[in-house]
Amino acid sequence: MSSMILKLSVVAVWVATVAGGLIDPRAGIPSKPTPGQLRVVENSGVCETTPGVYQASGYGDLSSTKSMWFWFFESRNDPENAPLTLWLEGGRGTSSMRGLFQENGPCRINNDSSSVSLNPYSWNEVSNVRSLYIDQPIGVGFSYGPEDILAAITEDEAATDVWNFLQLFFADSRFSKYKASNFGIWTELYGASYAAVFGNYFLDQNDRIANGSISGTPINLKSIGVGGGVFDPLFQYPFYEDYAVSNPYAQLISARTVLDQTRLWYASDNSGILKMIQDCYATSYEENKIVCWNAVLAANQGWVDTLFGSSNPYYVRSNENYPPSVTPYLSNAALQAKIGAQGTYNDTNIYVAYSLEEGGVWLHDHSQEIANLINKGISTLFWVGDADFYGNYMAQEPLLISLPTNFQDGMYETPLTNYNVNGHSAGVFKQVDSWSYVRVSGAGHQVGAYGGNSLERGQTALQFFNQTITQGHIFST
Repeated sequence: MSSMILKLSVVAVWVATVAGGLIDPRAGIPSKPTPGQLRVVENSGVCETTPGVYQASGYGDLSSTKSMWFWFFESRNDPENAPLTLWLEGGRGTSSMRGLFQENGPCRINNDSSSVSLNPYSWNEVSNVRSLYIDQPIGVGFSYGPEDILAAITEDEAATDVWNFLQLFFADSRFSKYKASNFGIWTELYGASYAAVFGNYFLDQNDRIANGSISGTPINLKSIGVGGGVFDPLFQYPFYEDYAVSNPYAQLISARTVLDQTRLWYASDNSGILKMIQDCYATSYEENKIVCWNAVLAANQGWVDTLFGSSNPYYVRSNENYPPSVTPYLSNAALQAKIGAQGTYNDTNIYVAYSLEEGGVWLHDHSQEIANLINKGISTLFWVGDADFYGNYMAQEPLLISLPTNFQDGMYETPLTNYNVNGHSAGVFKQVDSWSYVRVSGAGHQVGAYGGNSLERGQTALQFFNQTITQGHIFST
């Protein structure tokens, strides 16, 4: 009888605790935010199944209302000395879980979108991939907060949130040993602006810590990587028409469409897309949001989305839906319980995207900020798949050569040469000091999801990633 009473008492306490909101029995971590701390599930057994490799997933609670989702994987090799790398997905309002499961994480999403397989070319082969995976801004992926914060998100606010998350991360006893690790920001497409803004913000914060104006843990930023980056649309967007006509695979649009689009771009009245982007460049979020919002619609829907015709803009060689969607897998309640995720998985948050777009962030020039990072000696790599329309190389290469860096002459004068991986041709590249660029043959937008020419999926991406974070530049092998 006493045993039965004890069991009932334990159950009663458990039910009361759950009812009070302290414990979420489904997720296995506290359901209420703990401002200034992490809520973590360790070694869930999901995704990374390599024996002995530590992983952790959960939330950094920035406040009582804002919680940022992260997923950390320790290196499979030499974890005590491996660099620490941050992955930020490049879509406006898109979850970094895409990069994890579709490109460079310890596992890959299978074609059924409901299961995964171990990835032998995961980037944590060589690096402590801590959030190679943060869901940001708040409201994206598994990160969550009050709806009203989605109404006015800027890149500066996003940079502050990620910095604050990292301060929580390094203050936690489980991760404090990574404070001195070399740190990298890696991303793609629109994420080039994240790399630009976040990278410069982190360095500025480090300076403030050094001069005593703020307290905190410095971020030892050593590398930046950007795939198919768009960070100066006024310069880059005209080249989309060139790629549509003369890419290596097929002409994407008719000659008549080319003529119509050219007229639309250069129209002298207020309907001209060139004029609209110029007006957005000349304004700011506070001055006139409608100017930039109209420019975004015209530039993206009226220009870019027209130029790829009926082709797949992520991979012009095929209209296959590849890589598979991660949403069915991450929406599974049992899976969410194992990793400590709470709420609904939001692969792309349209409200976050709208907030960034209406302020003109998408159409502002970040080239000087990128150049600043390169000039400060940050090892920097730009890469692109030659079958990618959205981040196409014809819009990449002229901009990279024109960047006002200390290496501008060298980048202009250095020819593209073969980039080999284990003796197999993977594309072409150029490298000057700590600044590198590679164009990967046959690959689509998410380069880490592709192989080819006797190379496995992700093999090329792992090589250029590893070389950049350890050697500071890339080279053929």
